[in-house]
Formats: sequence, C-alpha cells, structure tokens
Amino acid sequence: MAPSKQSAAQAGKRHGVARVLSKLGVCSRSQAEAAVRAGRVGVDGRVVRDPEYPVEAERQQLSLDGVAVAAVQRVYLALNKPRGIVVSAADERGRDTVYDLLRDAGLPWLGPVGRLDKASEGLLLLSNDSVWAAGITEPNTHLDKTYHVQVAGQPDAAALATMQAGVREGSDLLKARRATLLREGEKNAWLEVVLDEGRNRHIRRLLAALGIDVLRLIRVAIGPLALGNLAKGQWRHLGANEVAQLRRR
Repeated sequence: MAPSKQSAAQAGKRHGVARVLSKLGVCSRSQAEAAVRAGRVGVDGRVVRDPEYPVEAERQQLSLDGVAVAAVQRVYLALNKPRGIVVSAADERGRDTVYDLLRDAGLPWLGPVGRLDKASEGLLLLSNDSVWAAGITEPNTHLDKTYHVQVAGQPDAAALATMQAGVREGSDLLKARRATLLREGEKNAWLEVVLDEGRNRHIRRLLAALGIDVLRLIRVAIGPLALGNLAKGQWRHLGANEVAQLRRR
C-alpha cells in the first residue's frame, strides 16, 4: 500500500540537528548547539559543525562523541526546591544548584520547566520532554501557578484589589489572577497569589510596587499538581495521569 501524502510529508520533515538532539531528550538546545560547534556531533558518520544542519531524525543516524543517539526515556519530576538553591545546570559563582539534589540518581539530562529565583522555594518541575515543558511555560497556555507568600505588615483589601487590577512597571503590567489573605499575625501576613502568566520576579516586583516586602515565597501548585507533603530538597517522579493533566499540546 502506498504511503499517504500526510505520512510521506511527515517522514520527509527536516529540522536543525541541535533542535533534533534537544527534542530527543539528549540535552538542552544550548548544550546541543555547543556540542555541534565543538565537532562532537555526527550525522550518518560525518561530523557536522552547523547547529542548523538539516536532518531527518527518523531516517538518519546521529551520534554524540562517537556514540549513536536514540530517543531517551521521557522523565518527569516534581522537586521541592529549598530557598538558596539556584535553578541552573552550573553556576559561575559556585552556588548550590537543583542538580546537586539529583546527583547520583542515575537520571538522564533534565531541564527545568520554568524557574524559581534563588530566594524562592517550592514546586519545580524538571523533564527531558521539551514539547511537554513548552506547553507548560508558554504564556498562551495560561496554566495557573499558585504561591503562598509571607509579607511584612498586613495588606488591606485595597492592596489585594490592586494586585488583581495590576500595576504598571515600565512596559510590564504586573498583576495576579487572584490574591487572597490566608492568615495574619501581629507583624506579617500570608497571602495566596495565583498567576496565569509568569514574568521575571513577577510577585516580588508587584508587591514592591505596592511598598510591600516579601519575606518568603513558596510555589505550592502548578495547575492541578500540588506540592503536597514532598519534603524540602526531595523529588519524585510524576505519574502518567499527572503528566497528562499538565499537558497543553
């Protein structure tokens, strides 16, 4: 039986070799580009040095450092990031990174799905499935992220309403989808803040614009996935249902 036009078109689709390596879950896109430029990548036995060199992944043989490359098993992790840990594969200042928490676990290369700054803590996803990760992090997916934020003072109803209405900072409109008071003490309070987008240091900048200091910031949920009782510094594999619930493509 002759192949359909659709399957024939899909079979002939080519992409840059660095992109293909990343899609296979071998390494990050930037790591793949560096490996190609360093002459570590081969296509059908021939070294290529152009990260955009077009390849047809299903028909051509790729190698890295002389070893044949195949799609690796997809891995999806939830990790409870402690405060003071950097979300980076390597830190030029020698600070501890989330990858130190995964050392000796026998895992393939994993990339962070989104970010938490050094001072923030809580739920962080890691995976080698770049398509799944992009579906979570791209702005147009509007996947809610829920945070518990300890602040100095006791924000009133007007401050919470302003957080939801938004504050302009330069070209950015910073706002929360929802901001509610969880509890308060004599000198501080805990807020629950839900974002459906995530700009750099979004909550910290939003609260700073209102003159409110952040004492702690913990991400407790991404979409339907809650941090739960996962201990600080610990991680676990996501179940198939959890992966599916977060899938946006």
